[in-house]
Amino acid sequence: MSMFRIFDVAGSAVSAQSQRLNVVASNLANADTVAGPDGKAYKARQVVFQTELMGAGGSLGPESSAGVRVSTVREDQSPGRRVHDPKHPAADGEGYVTFSNVSAVEEMVNMISASRSYQNNVEVMNTAKGLLLKTLQMGQ
Repeated sequence: MSMFRIFDVAGSAVSAQSQRLNVVASNLANADTVAGPDGKAYKARQVVFQTELMGAGGSLGPESSAGVRVSTVREDQSPGRRVHDPKHPAADGEGYVTFSNVSAVEEMVNMISASRSYQNNVEVMNTAKGLLLKTLQMGQ
């Protein structure tokens, strides 16, 4: 694998983790909402990653590598939290209010994981850059 291919692989991971962080931020912002734009409670979203072949015609060979990309962002279909509050304007006929199905704890763990992955891939790019610069200095 070419040294320059490292930037493609790490760059794809940085881009994917950036999208993941945006989804986590959206989930956390809507953690306590009761109704979305369609009148239903907000559904948590999860990012699904997929391997992406990079290089020689999209097949895995000596001059190719595998990166990552976001294939889809899917909605979590688990039911939302129901709270009995008959005086709430969004209460149903039985007096229950349905909140979003976002778990703030799970989203914080997801955010930490995405942030660390992002940082690690930036560090990989910085290390590769340093190695390339030292290689150039050896030739002087």
